[in-house]
Amino acid sequence: MNEGWTEITADWKGELTFIGENGAGGSVQMGALNDKPGTGPMQLLLVALAGCTGMDIVSILRKKRIKLTDMKVNVRGRRADDHPMVWKEIEVTYLIWGADLKPKDVEQAIQLSEEKYCSVGIMLGKDAKIKSSYRIFKPGEKAG
Repeated sequence: MNEGWTEITADWKGELTFIGENGAGGSVQMGALNDKPGTGPMQLLLVALAGCTGMDIVSILRKKRIKLTDMKVNVRGRRADDHPMVWKEIEVTYLIWGADLKPKDVEQAIQLSEEKYCSVGIMLGKDAKIKSSYRIFKPGEKAG
């Protein structure tokens, strides 16, 4: 592997199914396989965005010694009508649980993720308008 490069392999499993693998053994299924539904490549971009920004938020809040008890990142998107049908609008909703969460801290973490750290979001944001919102919950409180 060349320095600075990341490599993955997408192994075709028949029909329109691939298993993507990284060098560390992580894998993801794209398309249906043996009657098990899979995730499409464009959906995986939204999953990647949720994971990327979610990891940022957790990391930033931990550095501030702010304890989370749970977090979910919901993402939805609208694609262009014509090929290549890229994402045009993306909405990210952060649901964050913790005893002493302050809106100011959550907003700052989201801003840092969106503007500086989340490479997936920054890359997608070159073509898509990305909007975000958040909701804070006390531990054990149901999101409703």
